[in-house]
Amino acid sequence: MFEAVLAALADHGFTPTAIVTRLTYLSAPDSVQGALAAGLLGGGSRFLGVTEDCGRFLHETIAGRDPLPCDDAGWDALALETVQARRESGRLVPGLGHHVHKDGDPRTPRLFEIATEEGLFGPHLSLFAAIGRVHARVLGRTLPLNGAGACGAALADLGLPLELLRGFALLARTAGLIGQLAEELRHPVANEIFLSVDLNNRSVPPEPYPEGGPHG
Repeated sequence: MFEAVLAALADHGFTPTAIVTRLTYLSAPDSVQGALAAGLLGGGSRFLGVTEDCGRFLHETIAGRDPLPCDDAGWDALALETVQARRESGRLVPGLGHHVHKDGDPRTPRLFEIATEEGLFGPHLSLFAAIGRVHARVLGRTLPLNGAGACGAALADLGLPLELLRGFALLARTAGLIGQLAEELRHPVANEIFLSVDLNNRSVPPEPYPEGGPHG
């Protein structure tokens, strides 16, 4: 299960983390560690951090509930309550939605399958799956359960410390970024990315912040 999570999180194509790794390597080819570090520093709430955010969210939802639901109907009821509470508070549900896989993230069902096969489909994955089934009733639209969220649920079900979940995502992405650099060596694109910005920028007049600063 752990290896499946690492494979699922290793690479996402030309994300900001991959681009900055390639550009840093262009600037300092003598510092592979600098290029990798630059990419890893971009692991936050939009990229990579979802794994930790989702694991924490699911854990906080089920913490202290005794007994936990024992069937899909019970999990669905808890998921419905949880999604409704998030919407009323104006907060997003971690693990819902994907900017590319609009009709379903292919990693998610496979991770569910592996967890089931290994006897590791625990409460975090159960709640996450239930959120996938019921969220449209609250949000009015259907969103995919993304692979990063499924990874967070799977890692939480493995009993790993919540404080380290992002670390495991970064471990996986390190391998992905090395792959990005390997491709950059054979088929470089970083200089084209740099020039596309440098040659197409335009001068703009100064636009000072209003008195009192950017927040008034």
